[in-house]
Amino acid sequence: MLFPARVQLMDALFSSFTAVAIAEIGDKTQLLSLFLAARFRAKGAIIAGILLATLLNHAASAWLGVWLAQFIAPAIGPWLLGGSFIVVGLWLLIPDKDDSNETGVLQYGAFAASCILFFLAEIGDKTQIATVILAANFDDAVWLVIWGTTLGMLAANVPVIYAGSWLLQKVSLDWARRVACVVFIILGTVTILTA
Repeated sequence: MLFPARVQLMDALFSSFTAVAIAEIGDKTQLLSLFLAARFRAKGAIIAGILLATLLNHAASAWLGVWLAQFIAPAIGPWLLGGSFIVVGLWLLIPDKDDSNETGVLQYGAFAASCILFFLAEIGDKTQIATVILAANFDDAVWLVIWGTTLGMLAANVPVIYAGSWLLQKVSLDWARRVACVVFIILGTVTILTA
């Protein structure tokens, strides 16, 4: 009985990490990372700001998901998770816009600006919604969902901070969004079929 519990815990961590890392491809927060990296030299402070903002935002989202889980029948959970993967996949085809130029928080430095802008950018974002649904599905492993989604956010944004300009020259965001869409639809379909 111990082994299946560990498998479910690893599934919570892996699913959360993968869902957010893929959903972030071409997302407005990646554009925000690129903007912040161009604006500030303190890459470590930008990453620390992203880490704190994501932990706070995704922790609140995950706890909302745990609260919602009490109203969802266990048999519906995999269908909800699979369906949400498919919806997020289709959502990826809609390009985000970087609206970070419209704020005055840049005066507070790399850490504070990154933290505030990322927290605000994540409100209502597809990765926040995915976190709510993942936590509702893995309500007994909420901390692994929070860490998985946070690590997924960092995995998608840290390379952009260090090599964003170079990456944008080599990889088309439209192509990356399409590939991510297909991966999400496959994940959603497999989740539903194995329910």
